[in-house]
Amino acid sequence: MAPHDNVKALTFDLFGTVLDLGGSLTPYIATFLAAKGSDVDPDAFWAQWRYRQRIEQYQDSLVQMGHSGYLETAQKGFVYVCGLNGVTVSREEADEFMQAWQNLQPFPDVLPNLPKLASRYKLVALSNGNRWFLDHLVANQIKWDFDDIISVDEFGRFKPHPSVYRGAARNLGLEVGEIMMISSNSFDVMGARMCGNRGSFVNRYKLPFEDTTYVPDYTVSDFAELAKAIV
Repeated sequence: MAPHDNVKALTFDLFGTVLDLGGSLTPYIATFLAAKGSDVDPDAFWAQWRYRQRIEQYQDSLVQMGHSGYLETAQKGFVYVCGLNGVTVSREEADEFMQAWQNLQPFPDVLPNLPKLASRYKLVALSNGNRWFLDHLVANQIKWDFDDIISVDEFGRFKPHPSVYRGAARNLGLEVGEIMMISSNSFDVMGARMCGNRGSFVNRYKLPFEDTTYVPDYTVSDFAELAKAIV
């Protein structure tokens, strides 16, 4: 029996899996740094920012002082990395820059392959994003009618907290083993697998997987390979 034989729904990470964060945001970062007279490489800035944002998210879940939200942690990470690189930024400037997140674009392999996946599975967005932000991105940037959109705001914890994957299964009326998590973030696939989900690692960035026994059922490079593997 193949790992996907009993799967009825695919839950998709959006940030970095469906949506191209680096490709979408780096041009805005370049413009911002040039205006600040900084010679910091925009790609390096983005790599630092993405890393710091994840730390902010982990801290948000661990200290349990109230779920602040995805964009809020992204902005904290942005301000931190500006300081790390000696770039002075005001609260107003940070607020203004964060508007760039409204313009995120999907990877080119996503939309051509979603119909193939939808022919067999329910397709569900399961994201760390703020719910209002996800509604905007799905309607105006991705432009795909998912069967459901689930934000971690509902659970008060960021992925990979177990409450997210178990809560999604409850919302969908499915057993955890009837769901496959699709993500380019290895921690996300690991968290889903630990909760009993199946998992596919879309390794867009050619990164190693976590050192864990909770490995993905499939590792693919993009959505075209994913569709070939599980449809």
